Amino acid sequence: MGRHRSDPMGLARLALAVLAVVAVVTLLVIGGRALLASFDAPTQAERERATATALPTTGTVTEEDTAQVPTVHIECLAQTCPTVTVRVPGGDVLQHREMSKGEEVSYFESELDVVLSDAGTVRVTENGKQRDQGEQGDRQAFTARAPG
Repeated sequence: MGRHRSDPMGLARLALAVLAVVAVVTLLVIGGRALLASFDAPTQAERERATATALPTTGTVTEEDTAQVPTVHIECLAQTCPTVTVRVPGGDVLQHREMSKGEEVSYFESELDVVLSDAGTVRVTENGKQRDQGEQGDRQAFTARAPG
């Protein structure tokens, strides 16, 4: 009967379509991986706080040492501590996530809004003084201000 001839333009279109699909999938994979990595990567503010808390201290309290007391320090006491939110009023959200047992965070900003989904699961220190721990399941919200 008749032989089937391949259309060179049809093959070229098919090849371009396949290349376009591969390019889009590659971009989606790269973007997804970058997005996931950004969730795990500490922010500049977190890196600065980590450096500040790692500074050695001497036996005497100086004006410089008191500046290193975090405005808010939060420690997770339960296996999982429901959402803990810390933000600068009218500004950046520094944290909005669950915490794991033993995990601790410190923030040194002059004013912070804090919301604890379950105040009974965390220990909060404000300007070096421990706050009363809430009851299990209680939501707690407060504003912490650095002294001075």
